[in-house]
Amino acid sequence: MTSGRPSFYITTPIYYPSDVPHIGHGYTTVAVDTLARWHRQSGDDTWMLTGTDEHGQKMLRAASANGVTPQQWVDKLVAESWFPLLEELDVANDDFIRTTQERHERNVQVFFQALYDRGYIYAGEYEALYCVGCEEFKPETEIVDGTGPFEGLKVCVIHSKPLELLQEKNYFFKLSEFQDRLLELYKTDFIRPETARNEVVSFVKQGLKDLSISRSTFDWGIKVPWDESHVIYVWVDALLNYATAVGYGSDPEQFARRWPAYHVVGKDILRFHAVIWPAMLMAAGVDVPKGVYAHGWLLVGGEKMSKSKLTGIAPTEITSVFGSDAYRYYFLSAIPFGHDGSFSWEDLSARYQAELANGFGNLASRTTAMIERYCEGFVPPADAYAEGDLHIQKTVADAAAAADAAIERFRIDEAIASIWTIVDALNLYITENEPWALAKDEANRARLGTVLYTAAEGLRALAVLLSPVMPKATEKLWVALGADQALGRLGEQPIREAGSWGLLPAGASVNALAPLFPRVEQSQ
Repeated sequence: MTSGRPSFYITTPIYYPSDVPHIGHGYTTVAVDTLARWHRQSGDDTWMLTGTDEHGQKMLRAASANGVTPQQWVDKLVAESWFPLLEELDVANDDFIRTTQERHERNVQVFFQALYDRGYIYAGEYEALYCVGCEEFKPETEIVDGTGPFEGLKVCVIHSKPLELLQEKNYFFKLSEFQDRLLELYKTDFIRPETARNEVVSFVKQGLKDLSISRSTFDWGIKVPWDESHVIYVWVDALLNYATAVGYGSDPEQFARRWPAYHVVGKDILRFHAVIWPAMLMAAGVDVPKGVYAHGWLLVGGEKMSKSKLTGIAPTEITSVFGSDAYRYYFLSAIPFGHDGSFSWEDLSARYQAELANGFGNLASRTTAMIERYCEGFVPPADAYAEGDLHIQKTVADAAAAADAAIERFRIDEAIASIWTIVDALNLYITENEPWALAKDEANRARLGTVLYTAAEGLRALAVLLSPVMPKATEKLWVALGADQALGRLGEQPIREAGSWGLLPAGASVNALAPLFPRVEQSQ
């Protein structure tokens, strides 16, 4: 049974718990959370999934180095690093899947058996250079000659570590059979942005090789159902989380309701999601995902963040100074979604001060303060609207429509830019209309009411439109406007109607508002 509402199922990649979460992980997660919150508040049947990828050789080696079993190791990492990350960044995910859970392992075997029964898996021998860091047999394009201590060795272009020559009897997936069907799929908007689509098309046009999809030299993984001396290749196991989490193999009703999904991934794992994953689904007779969106890298000092190069920054280093709303706002607005972006403390600090503290925060504080001071704390009724007031109404309506259209394109940065036109327009409107001057003369009472109602109603729209991006600050503003009493909970306001004018009733009780974005002292 479906809910009758459009389904919007969206996923983050599932993360390797052996990597301590850095701001890149946080960036992907808050982007997906913001998209999910927007659709949830639009009334769509929304489901957001995140999780951890816990099998494979890398995890086995890390556990062994720490003197514990792989399961003990991943349990510790997830509890100490990954669950706290979601709390720290105010992520409202609906599910968290771990690939060591029985619901996943059992149904990966169901899927694998289906591929085998349909004739898409065969046994063979394999010899190739393997990167444990990537958990991947590397294509020629990602193998370079080592330098310095690794001179004379072949190294991975991503990890700059020597590759291992592996020779195994493995099972193979007939990936080569799907080249034409994949190229046909790419004619749609399956892969976004366009640069990512072009890269994948060019890769697939070079020809696809069959994929080794089992390993027999270690046992930390899900066993191949018909041959328990092999475990399923970690990437194949990991990709299946998106289907097993919503009932593939165990709950047909839930699976029919949720699937297919949108996947948001970093561009370094695009090929797995845009080539291997849809081919596997085609082979199993399952619908391909609705789309794969590849975002860029976060660069620090011009380099992609990595633990080995000590360029990783923990999200808490930012949230402990600026708060989670500022973290979410900064990364989602400052970087065009789908492109690489550079992080710097100076840029974050400057934007926090100019856009959040002085722009949005100051607008909220002074509007509520003036309503308290001049209207005894109640939203005044509007009188006749003048041209400047109607301009604000149009700005709000246009911004709401443009933001929704941008979200449909997965361009959160463009959505925020559209919404921010309301902040700028209202600040200018208050400066030009000088409510503090109007308040001095009783003859201007009606005009004062119109100006303050316009500012309050503009803030009502801003609270709704920005709530998927900054859930904490907008909730405080919503309560300060008396909107919770007058209109109900913020999370229940239909976001696609946020641009309609006149929803905040006159007479709503306004409360004092502490600064939404207080000044920060930070030494970075």
